[in-house]
Amino acid sequence: MPPTRSHIRDVVAAYLERHPAEHDALRELLPALDAGADPAGRSAAAGHITCSAVVVDPRRRVLHVRHGADGTLRLPGGRVEPDDRTLPDAALRAVRQWVGIPPAALCHTAEYRGVPLHIGVRAVGAGPAQGEPARLHYDFRMVFQPADGDIDPAPHAEGAATGTGWLPFDEVGPPALRARLLESGLDGRARPVNASALIHDGAGRYLLHLRDDVPDIWEPGAWALLGGGREPQDASLEDTVRRELREEAGLEPSAVEPYAVERVIGTDGTTVPVQIFTARWNGAPGALTLTEGVMLAWHDPQTVPRLRMSPSTLDLIRRHAEDHCPEPARAGAANAAVPHIVGVHLYLERDGEVLLGLRHPDSSYAASTHHFLAGHCEQESAVSCLVREAREEAGLVVDPADVDLVHLVHVVDRPGAQPRMQLVFRARRWLGEPQLLEPDRCVAWTWWPLDALPDPIVPYTRAAVEGIRAGRPYTELGWGRPGSAG
Repeated sequence: MPPTRSHIRDVVAAYLERHPAEHDALRELLPALDAGADPAGRSAAAGHITCSAVVVDPRRRVLHVRHGADGTLRLPGGRVEPDDRTLPDAALRAVRQWVGIPPAALCHTAEYRGVPLHIGVRAVGAGPAQGEPARLHYDFRMVFQPADGDIDPAPHAEGAATGTGWLPFDEVGPPALRARLLESGLDGRARPVNASALIHDGAGRYLLHLRDDVPDIWEPGAWALLGGGREPQDASLEDTVRRELREEAGLEPSAVEPYAVERVIGTDGTTVPVQIFTARWNGAPGALTLTEGVMLAWHDPQTVPRLRMSPSTLDLIRRHAEDHCPEPARAGAANAAVPHIVGVHLYLERDGEVLLGLRHPDSSYAASTHHFLAGHCEQESAVSCLVREAREEAGLVVDPADVDLVHLVHVVDRPGAQPRMQLVFRARRWLGEPQLLEPDRCVAWTWWPLDALPDPIVPYTRAAVEGIRAGRPYTELGWGRPGSAG
């Protein structure tokens, strides 16, 4: 069935929330939708809707097709057809028909998803032969990007295009669309727009969610991870996964850690990059308040292959199980392999003062507490992580050659918690002054005298500063005995 009026109305409302100055341009469309008109139909007098695809590649170019009638380059697009369930579906169909690119080769952008980059409005004369009155033409320009870098389009044998071309943003034809592209920051690189949680109990079991077996949901009737799409109020994908856990099951784990980025096929056929987080929890699933799906249950890697689930979820669980051996089942099994989380921290000292950040009050870790500029080491070297975090969090440029490891804190927050290796690096030189680039995580950067550190401060941060001043390279915290070794 074609897109419903309520769907179109929701898309327009989301667009106007971003671009309130365009209310006047769409003033005739909104009353028509509210009055029950079908603007996707050919005979719509109040206005007519079409959809175009703005496919942006990593070189910041937009895909165009060359029309045989006049040889002009245009966006792939056209009318909304009865089989298009949504406006993005109509744009995706146009890309397949005009240039042979399937939806799975494309991703929605994290910035726009189902919201148009631009809605073009122009007057169209009457077409008596087709029974079409004079009306306004509304072109919903939906944004996509390649799922895997560059793509090689070729005109479909049944399409009306005689060729394709890529135009830089500043050469795209419609001035309003060109301006919107230039200010958008789009770079054609696929980034996660969804987040899911791989929840395990540390002893080899994984918490899985049995989805409802009904149409129009992702993976109906299958076992899956808890999670969902990023919403406008989410400041980060960590916020997304925490909100989804809370809303779907009333789960609020103390810590979630980024683990991997998986790719799945969404309900509209596009590729969806999903940020997978891991979290530890060992409660009773039956005690949770499930608001979506059928049930939650623990499963181990031996029984998972017998369940109905997507191959990517099965592979993810197997990979995690291989990489993370269960923690010791009893006290005293100290020789069992236990994975450690590696944290990377930047120590900057200037005129006898050290740079610390005040973490956001809503931060999941150390809220309203002072801490180093820090991050978790992912698929990268520790120094590369440090350089990246300095740039992303505070706009500081650090040369890896100017970095020295000055302290290591081996910490466990509480008995049974996952141990952490906290690496502290000193940068001898750097460029720039600290900026608040991630205000959802840090609300202030301040230089503090080494002999007057602020309170509250993360305990291992204080221990590291004191260790560095004393010339001691190593500290242990939380292992049942205070102490440090040099």
